[in-house]
Amino acid sequence: MSVTGPVQIIVLAFGEANFHGEILPELERLNEEGIVRLVDLLLVGKTRDGDLERVRASDLSAADAERWGAVVSALIGLDEEEETAAGTDHSLDADVWYVGDAIPAGSAAAIVLLEHRWAIPLSDAITAAGGTALADAWIHRQDLIAVGLAEERPAPVGA
Repeated sequence: MSVTGPVQIIVLAFGEANFHGEILPELERLNEEGIVRLVDLLLVGKTRDGDLERVRASDLSAADAERWGAVVSALIGLDEEEETAAGTDHSLDADVWYVGDAIPAGSAAAIVLLEHRWAIPLSDAITAAGGTALADAWIHRQDLIAVGLAEERPAPVGA
């Protein structure tokens, strides 16, 4: 993986700890089309009794998982010594304790680390033209709604 696209970490909240696989097929489709690559995914549910339930998924080979795991660890503030002491496997699992503390009983969260593969040719073109990024940010849907660039989505059936 000598060339990579921008990598984004996304933490999503869900009202219940019931993962039925609605999101993973879309991530797989985006991966198959070369749009994004799922680097790491951690689903954490907290039962009403406060017990954590975890499920992991990744498109990475074992070698790439170790390489990216070091990056993820740096992103969440763990060094290798802390990981070894915690008994983790160089992945987002090391951050479960924090996420678990933040999740109310009976709810869930998903932590997704995505590589934006679509951006590689654009980045190459910008670099070839002598350009460099000065800043970047994501505009969230609620902000777009507030300025009239997006509409509210109807609530899902059964919500």
